Amino acid sequence: REAMRLPPTVCAQFLRRDNRYRVTCLLDGQEVAAHLSDPGRLRELLTPGRPLWLAPRDGAARKTAYDVLLVDKDGVLVSVMPRLANDVLEEALAHGWLMGPRYPERRREVRLGASRIDLLLSGPSGRCWVEAKSCSLVEGRLALFPDAPTVRGRRHVMELAEAVDQGDAAALVFVIQRGDADRLAPHREMDPGFDQALAEAQARGVGVHALACDVSRGEIRVSREVPVVV
Repeated sequence: REAMRLPPTVCAQFLRRDNRYRVTCLLDGQEVAAHLSDPGRLRELLTPGRPLWLAPRDGAARKTAYDVLLVDKDGVLVSVMPRLANDVLEEALAHGWLMGPRYPERRREVRLGASRIDLLLSGPSGRCWVEAKSCSLVEGRLALFPDAPTVRGRRHVMELAEAVDQGDAAALVFVIQRGDADRLAPHREMDPGFDQALAEAQARGVGVHALACDVSRGEIRVSREVPVVV
């Protein structure tokens, strides 16, 4: 089962975003602070009154008692946990999605150039560098990445291209952490530099893929591959 289980959650209503990583919500009539791990703009998701699903957390070092896991966008549950994209992708590869069967061995966070790439796959076919990018923005069933300019994302794409130049395989996989997208495109208006880098990397041999997910309160699982319009 290529599903990632989620912890128990409680429902709250979004009130305001205090900074990139903290929001204030209304929970059982009381204002509470919650940690938001997605630094993107999320303007279409974080609107006043929007239902959020929070996971209670504890720990002496924490400044908030909750993490924001999911946003209910008009009945569609959207994961706002970018780092979960790595787990979802690794689980999908292990269960035969994309290039997984050709590279049965997997290592995480392996240095390539100035970065650490999410996964280094290896096997009889050689080596394949794989970077996962979490996508939460969908407009009219078109997923768009990024939802904020990403210099880091551009660097990752070019480092994948350089790995291909050196004889390895490489792939960029967009993990759409919601279920209402039929295709994905680079968000040219938001970050034309990323769009250009992606097109160049693909021309140099980097594989570009997108996976849509089924998201429920209990789990996230890859449901299908959708086309990427570059």
